[in-house]
Amino acid sequence: MPQVTGVLESALFVGNLERARDFYGRVFGFEELEVSEDGCVLMVGKVQVFLLVTAAKALIASRTPGGTVPPCLAAPREAVGAGHMAFAVTAADLDAWRAHLEREGVQVESEVAWQGGARSLYFRDPDGHLLELATPGIWGIHW
Repeated sequence: MPQVTGVLESALFVGNLERARDFYGRVFGFEELEVSEDGCVLMVGKVQVFLLVTAAKALIASRTPGGTVPPCLAAPREAVGAGHMAFAVTAADLDAWRAHLEREGVQVESEVAWQGGARSLYFRDPDGHLLELATPGIWGIHW
């Protein structure tokens, strides 16, 4: 069987692109690779891409010189606030992340201590997406 080598990109649908760009730039410091009126491509780590896509754009195909990318959503439905993303952080940085979120006015909704020693902080972005900062050991994966 051919192998998948990793997750290249993930996307969240947002109601207000400028607000989302500000949040992810301010809170995470993600580098913007591309920005349009329909979305934003952010770099996470060295080889992972995180997309912010307007809710309206999620419903229509994207025509490119090389072909058509189908719409993210197969049928109209509420797209904003439905997602979850977990970002990997080091255990040594988790307390610094908690303090940073507090300084940025981001409320931590929950902290979980996982079996095996991993820990997670849960909070929401301005569109209501549930975000997580997770330390090594979650799912038995170590980085």
